[in-house]
Amino acid sequence: MSEKFDLASLSRRKFLGAAAAAGAAAVAGPALADVAIDEIINAPRRGNWDDQFDAKASRTAAAVMSNNPIFGPEAAANIQQAVYDYETIVSNGGWPQVNPGQKLRLGVSDPSVADLRKRLIISGDLSRTAGVTSAYDSLVEEGVKRFQARHGLPLDGVLGQYTIKAMNVPADMRLMQLRTNLARVQEINTDLGQRYVMVNIPAAYIEAVENNRVAQRHTAIVGRITRPTHIIDSKIYRVTLNPYWTAPRSIVEKDIVPLMRKDPTYLTKNQIRLFDGQGTEVDPTTIDWFADKAPNLMFRQDPGKINAMASTKIEFHNPHGEYMHDTPQQGLFNKLSRFESSGCVRVQNVRDLTTWLLRDTPGWSRQQIEATIKAGKNNPIPLQSEVPIYFKYVTAWSARDRIVQFRDDIYQMDGAQELALQTGLNQEPVVAN
Repeated sequence: MSEKFDLASLSRRKFLGAAAAAGAAAVAGPALADVAIDEIINAPRRGNWDDQFDAKASRTAAAVMSNNPIFGPEAAANIQQAVYDYETIVSNGGWPQVNPGQKLRLGVSDPSVADLRKRLIISGDLSRTAGVTSAYDSLVEEGVKRFQARHGLPLDGVLGQYTIKAMNVPADMRLMQLRTNLARVQEINTDLGQRYVMVNIPAAYIEAVENNRVAQRHTAIVGRITRPTHIIDSKIYRVTLNPYWTAPRSIVEKDIVPLMRKDPTYLTKNQIRLFDGQGTEVDPTTIDWFADKAPNLMFRQDPGKINAMASTKIEFHNPHGEYMHDTPQQGLFNKLSRFESSGCVRVQNVRDLTTWLLRDTPGWSRQQIEATIKAGKNNPIPLQSEVPIYFKYVTAWSARDRIVQFRDDIYQMDGAQELALQTGLNQEPVVAN
């Protein structure tokens, strides 16, 4: 990877990133905000806990999914509709802040639940017929899950600190976020193509789109705050099975050299070999790892299970040395914050995406892909037809059914610190990009 601009000096508040399943989840759109709050308050009250279970409530975020791509012919119109809806919410006073005295979960009774109910009703995550009481019942739990799915949070139905932070972003701030992202989408005036891949950086997920429908969605790991993934339009031209990994200069300097100073066997353990400009292998024990500058050598990791790119590398034209790839660290996809790479994008279930990309390339069925990976031999495969790929930064969007989603402004590009709640600061030392 080339060295990235540094955003570390910017102030920010901690908040969790996208959840493992949140990228694909979609939830209810905004309610009609011109409903008087008195009508909400005066809605019929519910009975005891056992009487409040709604069997239909389970059809929330996990069951409601949209195959509408973020980018497409209807994208701008969908966000514009969301802008109209949120203008109405703001003109009617927005929503209340939720400040509970205890962690709110199913079975809890707390006065702040009344504000929570109002908040969820106004944003369309809870039916107004649920009423406004202090009981955190199954309806409220389901409403919280719907809210969490729309904001890329774990769907646990518990009002923890991160859900509260997202919930307490004011309505006018969310309206501003929608307007900002509407402008971003309106700037797209090119033909995206019949088949294309879209990486939404703040959501940390990938859409493979065909005929204006999402054919596949993939959870992703994208660039950390100090080494962000670049926003570009490009074309995928090659897939390499069992790739070598050549460490970018920035990773050699920032990661590998410090690791070698701590553990001189690090390169050997990780099957990384050194080569000079003539292609001659260099013994790591002959290098002064405490010198002022990192050695001017190629650091290349052999194919294999511990390779930083694991089974697959997906290449596209760009000046930054970025690409998409598999990873041996599959557990990273289950993290709450997935902003941990050095700019490249790790793809969960990458073999599904590879099969989709190579569909029109003769001789590369799923069976052949699997057999080649199993054989372990490096195999670059040029695509028969290059597939467009778009790396975009969209923190707010909507589907045609008025499902509005928000994500954290991880790179602080939306113009308001209140929208940059989450950080990806739980990074561990890495050598993969």
